[in-house]
Amino acid sequence: LLMALRLLLHVAVLRLGTTRPLVQGLGFREPAVAWPSFFHLNSPLEVQETRQIPKNGSAPLLVDVQVFVSNVFNVDILRYTMSSMLLLRLSWLDTRLAWNGSVYPRRMVTLPWGSLWTPGLTLQEALWVDWQNQSPQARVDPDGHVELYLALTTETNCDFELLHFPRDQSDCTLSFYALSNTAMELEFQPHVVNEIVSVKREYVVRDLKTQVPPQQLVPCFQVTLRLQNTALKAILALLVPGEALLLADMCGGLLPLQATERTAYKVTLLLGYLVFHSSLVQALPSSSSCNPLLIYYFTVLLLLLFISTMETVLLAGLLARGHLRAKSSPSPAPRGERQDPGHPGPNPEEAPRGVKGSWSSWAEAADHTFFLVYVAGMVCSQFVFAGLWMWATCKSDPAPGEAAPHGGQPRL
Repeated sequence: LLMALRLLLHVAVLRLGTTRPLVQGLGFREPAVAWPSFFHLNSPLEVQETRQIPKNGSAPLLVDVQVFVSNVFNVDILRYTMSSMLLLRLSWLDTRLAWNGSVYPRRMVTLPWGSLWTPGLTLQEALWVDWQNQSPQARVDPDGHVELYLALTTETNCDFELLHFPRDQSDCTLSFYALSNTAMELEFQPHVVNEIVSVKREYVVRDLKTQVPPQQLVPCFQVTLRLQNTALKAILALLVPGEALLLADMCGGLLPLQATERTAYKVTLLLGYLVFHSSLVQALPSSSSCNPLLIYYFTVLLLLLFISTMETVLLAGLLARGHLRAKSSPSPAPRGERQDPGHPGPNPEEAPRGVKGSWSSWAEAADHTFFLVYVAGMVCSQFVFAGLWMWATCKSDPAPGEAAPHGGQPRL
């Protein structure tokens, strides 16, 4: 009896071991029906063949790529980076995975991406990439068409054109390379779709386009995003204080030159603007070429305010020194006149007052002339800045890799 039980148990174990599908050992998900193309793969060489790139005769394999841009956020112009969320839909034809739909009536099968060939993509400009699904599934139809969806969040480098900041517009490029294949084996056909539904951003995407760079050693496609700055906050925080400073400085020029409050007013404006300028320079982005026009604009404002303050201090100092000289020099009596004790001469303060009046009138005339010239120069500077803002262009210096004799992208 004991021998009979052992024999029955051994037979049951053998039957369980032989009824499990062969594809389970290949790492596939167990399908409801047998997978025709893989059901007879009994050798490791046949399994390895399915993980090689499909052949398309003498032509490279065509992989259709649809890039869905769902969000662009965290645009950092100080670090020249942007973060984006993308969804890639890759599709190609692999006839080795086809089966007879009339014999095996199944419309689609889902397979892990490690069980068949898939293009390995590398993002050139990425600082980091977070793939949302570490084990994506590929869908295969009876004709052998394969579809693979890849969702990712990435932070990439972007060469922002900041000449007209904060009304700047830049093109940011995302370059996807398939480094495990050559251009003779694989070719991409990219398309891009804008699925951004939120416009409550400082930078908005105005245009999207794709291209395949010519003469590349490895397969590549590029997605270009045109970002436009719509930051009203930056305009109110930067330009409005600058214009208010100019108006306050011009109003300070209307104070009398003899008033001590004018010098204190000018010096206070200068010190306050120095603090504002130091924090402003740190907040504005800088570049090796084509720096923002606002940097030069606020530097010109600083020079104008410095000149206005120095003019006030200089004329006030000359006027005070003239007063001191007038008080220290006595008025000489006219020749041939004798002072009669009963008829005293002119008041000794009359001559100093005359000298004081001449110094005062000269200083006031010089201050009035400077005020007119200063206002005219300030108005002209505003028109010049407006013209540069509207029509000025700047061509950035070539990148070190492009300027070097052997730099740039590898080409055939």
